[in-house]
Amino acid sequence: MFLDYVKISVKSGDGGRGCVSFRREKYVPKGGPNGGDGGNGGSIIFKATTSLSTLIDLRYNRHYRAGRGEHGKGGDKNGKNGKDSIILVPCGSIIREEQTEEVLAELLKDGEEVVLLKGGKGGKGNTHFKSSTNRAPRYAEDGKPGIEKIIVIELKLIADVGLVGFPNSGKSTLISKISAAKPKIADYPFTTLVPNLGIVKYKDYKSFVVADIPGIISGASEGKGLGLQFLRHIERTRVLLFMLDSAALTGDDIFDEYFTLLQELKNYSEVLMKKPRILCFTKSDLLSKEQLDILQKNIQKKKQGKYKISKIIISSLTGKNIKELKDLLFEKLTEEKHLYETNDINLE
Repeated sequence: MFLDYVKISVKSGDGGRGCVSFRREKYVPKGGPNGGDGGNGGSIIFKATTSLSTLIDLRYNRHYRAGRGEHGKGGDKNGKNGKDSIILVPCGSIIREEQTEEVLAELLKDGEEVVLLKGGKGGKGNTHFKSSTNRAPRYAEDGKPGIEKIIVIELKLIADVGLVGFPNSGKSTLISKISAAKPKIADYPFTTLVPNLGIVKYKDYKSFVVADIPGIISGASEGKGLGLQFLRHIERTRVLLFMLDSAALTGDDIFDEYFTLLQELKNYSEVLMKKPRILCFTKSDLLSKEQLDILQKNIQKKKQGKYKISKIIISSLTGKNIKELKDLLFEKLTEEKHLYETNDINLE
């Protein structure tokens, strides 16, 4: 099961109390204070790992507590520090405080970790408070309490290419052809209910990661369909591949779906408008030669703006232009600069 949003409670450990103690040894006529310090409380630590791809594990355990520090003991013995609580999350996780929505941490790389809540400091024993005027202090410090927070963890998948399109536009079929991913494929809308990642091998041991995002519909940015739930995953991609069902397009309206998709992305986040785009017309195997000629003419006659967007016609079923599409994607990923403006909604 895929889960990309979860709310949990975390609390770092309390510090141990300092000890009030005095030496009681035979043949030691003047025993002084020897109370040890309390141990520090354990911390709440988040660590990113590539072995996880979902937050499902956190769904069934929503309360995490680090160990408290032991109290100090006599004989100048300090208490043990509390055990840290290490919480594993997938790479791409964002941790926010629930009330303020402040971003506390963002973990992107395997092995990256952050101490989210530091444990309470242990109290000092009475040996620290002896002086020339107070040789027998009968007090010690209490340990500092741990910190408790309600946090929200949000997962944004990290991928190089994000597939964007309406339901049944051929996204799942394409990712199954160019990678080892095996998404569910069927002829009804919203077949893909969760994002799928696929690693595309390219030439001399090169590769890039493609994310198959559930279908977006008009109004997705307002909560319609499944789009709003998974639009966050598109934010981390470097290139957007817009997939348009060529079998459902006729005449001059072939770019209407693209404009609708682009508007939904813009409504969700202006950041998405800065990403390079490729227009991919799918299911060309369903077109007759005459229909294919008309489609190509309509694509060519569309005026180009300041920045040219690459366009390609493919068929995942027959393999038509699949190699060319992989070349185009890799070329976009290796470009140093992509000049797109946030206010652009036209076909550039």
